[in-house]
Amino acid sequence: MEYLDFELPIKELQEQYEKACQIGEESDVDVTNTCKQIEKKLKETKTEIYKNLTPWQRVQLSRHPNRPYTMDYIKAICGDSFLELHGDRNFKDDKAMVGGLGKIGDQSYMFIGQQKGYNTKTRQYRNFGMANPEGYRKALRLMQSAEKFNVPVVTLVDTPGAYPGLEAEERGQGEAIARNIFEMTKLKVPIIVVIIGEGASGGALGIGVGDKVLMLENTWYSVISPESCSSILWRSWEFKEQAAEALKLTATDMKKMKLIDQIVKEPIGGAHSDREKTFRNVATAIEKSYSEFKNLSPTELVEQRMDKYSHMGVFKG
Repeated sequence: MEYLDFELPIKELQEQYEKACQIGEESDVDVTNTCKQIEKKLKETKTEIYKNLTPWQRVQLSRHPNRPYTMDYIKAICGDSFLELHGDRNFKDDKAMVGGLGKIGDQSYMFIGQQKGYNTKTRQYRNFGMANPEGYRKALRLMQSAEKFNVPVVTLVDTPGAYPGLEAEERGQGEAIARNIFEMTKLKVPIIVVIIGEGASGGALGIGVGDKVLMLENTWYSVISPESCSSILWRSWEFKEQAAEALKLTATDMKKMKLIDQIVKEPIGGAHSDREKTFRNVATAIEKSYSEFKNLSPTELVEQRMDKYSHMGVFKG
């Protein structure tokens, strides 16, 4: 288990607990009471730390190396029913954007999401979760296929942004993202968006328009990352914590501003601390969300979605 800097008190207590238990196993010394005291202190420390997280600490948790990624969620939720689909039928298959058909219970869904890598090799293979234009065109192709067969769409957002390289711009990165946003607003099947990690900039918006937008508790959603914001405003990355606070990028902030619809609770310690519980929470949230929209006609669905987004950012003086 890897620990972040603010989790070091937890690490120390965890090591003390394991050492005490080991002494009890290897000798005749009764350490039951000591283990119970340390365990109690450990639970109290975890509760205290995780209920008072700053926006920057939530950003750190969203990037935790042990945090589950899109394919982890899909495999856990769908099991063997998932069939991955490839390519945009135009340029190539973008490995940073994954998608395909899968089932939760008896209901089929079209799953689409950004996929990051687990080590240096797979991170390069997945382009660090930053999709090129062909990735967004692949996502749109899958959404239109879902519409054709009346299958609801679930998108899983986890990206530091769309790929900003020269070749991506040459192939129309901005147009691809804008086209997705436009087409998603009028898609005639329910769209459920789940932000499972980083939700940065247009890279997130390219698959982020939904009838129901869910955010896991320790994720962030913003037009820019705290580091980039800090470098623009203060000419230095040193002010990333202040930038995270000012950007109002946490799930609580997003819900308060009515930019998302629901916060999905994570286990104490983050999604990676109890993956199975996190997967169950997300699957349940998807099923409940779909039940809200499955009986709406395509016209009602699109009207409701358009109405929802047209009311965002309205200011009454």
